[in-house]
Amino acid sequence: MTEPRTPTEIDKIAETWVDTLAELEPTIATYIGRSEYNDRFGDYSPEGVERVLDAARKTLKELEAATPVDDIDLVTKDDLSSQLKLELDVHEAGWPKRDLNVIASPPQDIRSVFDLMPTDTVDDWSVISKRLSALPAAIEGYIATLRTGIAEGVVPARRQVTEVVTQIARYTSDSGFFATFVGEANPSEGQLPASLARDLSDAAGSARVAYDELAAFLGNELAPVASEKDAVGRELYALQSRRFLGATIDLDETYEWGVEELARMVAEQEAIANEIKAGASVEEAVAFLEQDEKRKLHGTEALQRWMQETSDRAIEELGKTHFDIAEPIRRLECMIAPTKEGGIYYTGPTDDFSRPGRMWWSVPEGVDSFDTWRELTTVYHEGVPGHHLQIAQAVYNRAQLNSWRRLLAGSSGHAEGWALYAERLMDQLGYLSDPADRLGMLDGQRMRAARVVLDIGVHLEKPRPDGQGTWDADYALAFMRRNVNMSDEFVMFEVNRYLGWPGQAPAYKVGQRIWEQLRDDVKAAQGDAFDIKAFHKRALDLGGVGLDTLRAAFAR
Repeated sequence: MTEPRTPTEIDKIAETWVDTLAELEPTIATYIGRSEYNDRFGDYSPEGVERVLDAARKTLKELEAATPVDDIDLVTKDDLSSQLKLELDVHEAGWPKRDLNVIASPPQDIRSVFDLMPTDTVDDWSVISKRLSALPAAIEGYIATLRTGIAEGVVPARRQVTEVVTQIARYTSDSGFFATFVGEANPSEGQLPASLARDLSDAAGSARVAYDELAAFLGNELAPVASEKDAVGRELYALQSRRFLGATIDLDETYEWGVEELARMVAEQEAIANEIKAGASVEEAVAFLEQDEKRKLHGTEALQRWMQETSDRAIEELGKTHFDIAEPIRRLECMIAPTKEGGIYYTGPTDDFSRPGRMWWSVPEGVDSFDTWRELTTVYHEGVPGHHLQIAQAVYNRAQLNSWRRLLAGSSGHAEGWALYAERLMDQLGYLSDPADRLGMLDGQRMRAARVVLDIGVHLEKPRPDGQGTWDADYALAFMRRNVNMSDEFVMFEVNRYLGWPGQAPAYKVGQRIWEQLRDDVKAAQGDAFDIKAFHKRALDLGGVGLDTLRAAFAR
């Protein structure tokens, strides 16, 4: 690491903002590895939401008055100001009052924070007990905010409401998360006292009751008045697109580009299918590969073991040849998530690397076999050179970057765009030379291109490609089924996710597009002096930023 820089006024403002967020939104504190608020939740009520916004306004005012002293300050001021302004715009549009979806809204966030809490000691479980006891108040505040939305006619789509009710039933069942989580409490250090075991059981019971009350509210009060439409409309969609990209794009041009990119992915897949089996269509090549037992894993234990072995090998080999990977970054834990919602995700390391970066696989109910050719590129996407290298490098660069830049800044477009960029890079480096593995990579890239078209198409209610009316949920599901080779449980979850989380899914492929455009622009400007390794290092050393900030930093 380089010598620590002397914190500037802008660094101090950013650090204070992190401290403020950690106190007001303790789940964020847990996510970044700060434990001082692990025994509580934030205030999800309208008053709590307003307190966060007041703090954002105050921070924005301080930033606008501060003068940058170097390039690091310029990036911090540019990116944090943009993010704070956007959050205020999103609130002004009423989003918190309708914030409910199947993957990333308070019902999931309140539950999933327990996945990141330490469980090694009796003290750890004591803290968990306190947070479980605080959960009912968090749910109560969230319901109050949704009720405000009902009163103002600002409501989510009914599809998201009914799907979340189904999720909650899984959380609160006798074999669900809360019952099994505390029932399996077994600290590796010390014996769990009987009194603490009772407290945990009581607190988990209260948490189950609170979630059941949330489900009752959703089903009885919110569902009857929820929107029949899945589309959020152009104005709100444009805000959410900016939120997930950290960049402003032409939505109509991007939709047309998505259609073209999808066609290109299909053509690439068709060419590879012929390599796998002469004359085969993509569907026939997939069916052929799915019969190959050498490329299959059975059970989540085998999946976890294969993920870990694949990740460890990539880190070892790439660390010798293409990347400078510091020792703390070389530890990446591959995990099976305790939920069964579908989806694969990464959580970054704590600031001191005491909790390493982790790749999580949430395996849907009923899914028990996995194809390595399909999933190999996912490990590179979530691990190295994807999310783990990107996010852990920013954490490691603590000598130059303040806490906000290391741990909280960034966007889906920056992070997920890099991860797709990394997938293509692994292809270029020969890690996907097996046609089957390359087909799997293209399957993922095709899915991401299809999501650009689907997401913008549904939420802007564009004409369907087949000319038969406008995009809707039924057409979106049929469209997705045609463009991915995955279990139907996964496809249905994914489509519900896009319908309830506007603007997020396109950020992957659009982010990749911007990353590749930036690299090509820098290469054109530097000519023979261009060094791809130096480009990657310079980009990753910035930490997570919005993509407009990334482009501005390179332009300077």
